[in-house]
Amino acid sequence: MKWRGRRESGNVEDRRGMSGGGMAVGGGVVGLIIYLLYSFLGGSGEPPVMPDIAGGGETTQQNPQRVAREEDLSKFVKVVLADTEDMWGQLYAEQGQQYQKPTLVLYWDKVQSACGFGSAASGPFYCPGDEKLYIDLSFYDDMQTKLGASGDFAMAYVVAHEVGHHIQNLNGTADKLQEMRGRVSEAEFNRHSVKMELQADFLAGVWAHYAQKQNLLETGDIEEALNAANAIGDDRLQKRSSGTVVPDAFTHGTSAQRMYWFKKGFQTGDISQGDTFSDPSLN
Repeated sequence: MKWRGRRESGNVEDRRGMSGGGMAVGGGVVGLIIYLLYSFLGGSGEPPVMPDIAGGGETTQQNPQRVAREEDLSKFVKVVLADTEDMWGQLYAEQGQQYQKPTLVLYWDKVQSACGFGSAASGPFYCPGDEKLYIDLSFYDDMQTKLGASGDFAMAYVVAHEVGHHIQNLNGTADKLQEMRGRVSEAEFNRHSVKMELQADFLAGVWAHYAQKQNLLETGDIEEALNAANAIGDDRLQKRSSGTVVPDAFTHGTSAQRMYWFKKGFQTGDISQGDTFSDPSLN
């Protein structure tokens, strides 16, 4: 992706090097309560994992090598965020609305959000409670070394996917999903969660469509995004971790589904074609 020298978003909180990624010392019990509430009520995007209560509040020392390694990547994700701001701002303006921009939080290891505690192990996530995207940039290394999803556009896809969850939060889709929690079976809720995630993939593809129209993409970018979508499909991740695939436990969609919906968004650029909730193939 052509990104060097281009506008970086100013809607970024850099919490790297802060105590516990911004967690308050002694906040373990409060964090646990927030986490349990979040787990019960649910939330859009990838939820934070259970916090390490005993380890909260310890100072994260800045690693010079890590800082240097992440410098370019932090600039890159800021450019990607800026591009999503421009695209969604334009689309909202065409509908006579004003786009409410999310904030990107960069952190190391652990972080506190309005949805509870998150960690590097939980991967990037979006919190509807504070309308922020949370990313530990070490996830980029994990994508390459553990998932085989290399290339800068793989990370661009991740950022655009989380912004997709922000769009779902703004338009009320996220609230509708959470209203189902407790009213339907776990398997049924998971099926709707899959539709939610696939729609976020579609919206990421719509952003890529507009990026291509602006001649920002380079050869191989879309293949990198599709490879990333393939690498994080539920079926592939389950097979990798346990050797078995349990469709009722899917929450994000299969590799084939994730690639399909990203590609559909990219090819059409038409947000009206991303109604995953009405797609009969997902019932």
